[in-house]
Amino acid sequence: MSTQKLSDILSQLRSSSSSSPQKITSLLTSAKRELLTLNALIPTPTTPSQILALARQTLETGALLSIRLEQPDSFTRYYQQLSAFYEIPDSSYNGKNSQRSKVTGLYLLLLLTKGDYAGFHTVLEGLEVESARQGKGLEEDEFLSYPVKLERWLMEGSYDRVWGATKREGVPSEEFGVFSEVLVGTIRDEIASCSEKAYPSLPIANAKNLLFLESEGSVVEFAQGRGWVAKDGRIYFPQQQEDARTEHILVASGQVIENTIGYARELETIV
Repeated sequence: MSTQKLSDILSQLRSSSSSSPQKITSLLTSAKRELLTLNALIPTPTTPSQILALARQTLETGALLSIRLEQPDSFTRYYQQLSAFYEIPDSSYNGKNSQRSKVTGLYLLLLLTKGDYAGFHTVLEGLEVESARQGKGLEEDEFLSYPVKLERWLMEGSYDRVWGATKREGVPSEEFGVFSEVLVGTIRDEIASCSEKAYPSLPIANAKNLLFLESEGSVVEFAQGRGWVAKDGRIYFPQQQEDARTEHILVASGQVIENTIGYARELETIV
């Protein structure tokens, strides 16, 4: 069965960075149709190595292009299809290079931006078992270590480190940069939730740096969206009901905010 048509489509996809989203989507649809024709959308023990490698390359290309098109649901579907190919030993692919670590790292980052920590650790545990079996560490892979570090810093409340890592010079590839704004939004929500518990109010100037916003006007807009009150140069948080909020929650929230507000003060001294 000829694979020439699929190879031609794959070549077009790889050089389609400047093409319109409609053109890329059309090519991806054609590629999937060819995979179905070749009976290669799902790998089997009888799938020839050449077709196996070509199918994996096609799906990986589709996954990465979905990220650039900002279509996370499409990316997730490609990742799920690729999972079956990633269970097959590399020796079955005739030495063809895989982009598995990049695709998997992006999937971990996507789970992180969604706050799906259970899914994140499920995937991570499988990777750790496989890496240990191969005598390697995940920290040795730039694509896999990136979301792992971000998750650790988020859990520590080291939001300034996450913020710095999402800058262009801190991401391992262009595709990872697509998630930066989404992740920063996650950080803002985390900080905002802790701020409501730890303080009755904050100066707008401090809140701007604390929430990684560009202007005081952006702070006021963000505050209105959360039901906060902006008045006399300060942000006032709604009075919390005195119920199940215990002292250890206040202490933990205060520690998270103090870590981040220290960074905000450093920013102020720079500015």
